Amino acid sequence: MKTDNKLIGAGLLTAIAASLCCITPVLALIAGTSGLASTFSWLEPFRPYFIGLTILVLGFAWYQKLKPKKQINCNCETEVKPKFIQSKKFLGIVTAFAIVMLAFPHYSNIFYPKSEKQIIVVDKSNIQKVEFTISGMTCASCGEHVNHEVNKLTGIISSNASYENGNAIVEFDNSKTNIADIEKAINSTGYSVTDKKEN
Repeated sequence: MKTDNKLIGAGLLTAIAASLCCITPVLALIAGTSGLASTFSWLEPFRPYFIGLTILVLGFAWYQKLKPKKQINCNCETEVKPKFIQSKKFLGIVTAFAIVMLAFPHYSNIFYPKSEKQIIVVDKSNIQKVEFTISGMTCASCGEHVNHEVNKLTGIISSNASYENGNAIVEFDNSKTNIADIEKAINSTGYSVTDKKEN
């Protein structure tokens, strides 16, 4: 029974560790501490191993739970009902939670508010587009976090951050904001602007 509890605990921990790099930006947004967003980005290269370990551990826990018990021929009392924490129901809840955690990077963008802005451009010659190369982004949640911070600035027309490309393409009115302010907003997330070029 103690082995089952250890397996369940290990399955939970590995599932959380697998998505920690993507959960942290959302928690940072909720807490209002943007700079913490990239704290666990170093875990991203290990994500496939954590996912595999989670599947192995929970698979073994289910095997232990479902394998037929050896029948002992005696006039003993009937088997005692296991505690909730040792039940199949609890293992099912843990497995469902692990699946939700492992899938987190695929739906994390729903936690970021959509910022609909009314942009009034007085002079079209003021519109500027800059591509910022950013290091440290590891999933879609990171890109959403960068977009969220950049869109707080006045004069931003669009911000499209991509963790796959390791960049953010920002279009803005340079009479209302500038490249330095945008770079500062990106760096405030905990990710780093390593290069920038005007398009």
